[in-house]
Amino acid sequence: MAFNEFNNDCNNQPLSEINMVPLIDVMLVLLILFIITAPLLTPHAVKIDVPQATSQAIPSEANNIVLAIDEQGILFWNDKPINEQELTNHLSEAAQKNPQPELHLRASKKTQYQKLAEIMSTAQHAGITRLGFITESK
Repeated sequence: MAFNEFNNDCNNQPLSEINMVPLIDVMLVLLILFIITAPLLTPHAVKIDVPQATSQAIPSEANNIVLAIDEQGILFWNDKPINEQELTNHLSEAAQKNPQPELHLRASKKTQYQKLAEIMSTAQHAGITRLGFITESK
């Protein structure tokens, strides 16, 4: 509604202002509807298939560490099986070296992401700053 003075002299003039209040109300209602319905349109699960890379092989340095994880979650430190306690000890020792070696993660496509996230978190807490992923070439 427009707010004008109610003078007897001005009653015969047409109203020249546009009433914006209904337009703003409709816009706010639509905005609320879009905010509520937008999350419902996105899928709840993300399917991840680890991609294959078509990049050149990086020359391996002697002090790099290859940590492999198979489908069952068994860890291999430079092709030797280890448990999670040994992993923490090895990562702490590697973090103290100067220059610090790069940790290369090689995981099976069927390895759970939770396991990879736990290993990356353990490496970060141990002080490892260089991390890489090994993929299969096409």
